[in-house]
Amino acid sequence: MLPFKVWVDADALPRILREVILRASDRYQIEVTFVANQNVGITPSVRINSIQVLSGADSADQEIVDRMHAHDIVITQDIPLAAQVIEKGGIAIHPRGEIYTSANVKARLHLRDFMDTLRGAGVQTGGPPPISERDKREFSSSLDQTIQKQKRKTSQ
Repeated sequence: MLPFKVWVDADALPRILREVILRASDRYQIEVTFVANQNVGITPSVRINSIQVLSGADSADQEIVDRMHAHDIVITQDIPLAAQVIEKGGIAIHPRGEIYTSANVKARLHLRDFMDTLRGAGVQTGGPPPISERDKREFSSSLDQTIQKQKRKTSQ
């Protein structure tokens, strides 16, 4: 097994991406842990784990931050979680394939706060479109590239 793990913020993970993550686990022999405040229906195995946390705002996020280590990969659409992952030395990937960086996560936090302000004022902002096949390919490519990069980094 590799010296780093993949953590999945599974509460809001589109189902279409689970198979991509499971295939990557098989291909790279990497441990993956799905964390959610509900049962995510993942069958545990040698490399696949599932942690169900208590309900509550950000419970799954806090569990991931508490358990992850530098070099671990975290899959999340949660911007504050991505910021904490980066701060702790991990890599955060959005389900649409974007790799979060210190720079883009700060911009995303500001945008998120602005949108929260609009919603608080009663403006209907809508949500993101469903994950497309193109998004799935982008995510798969980003995950593969990130795992390969981390393998090289941790084997030196």
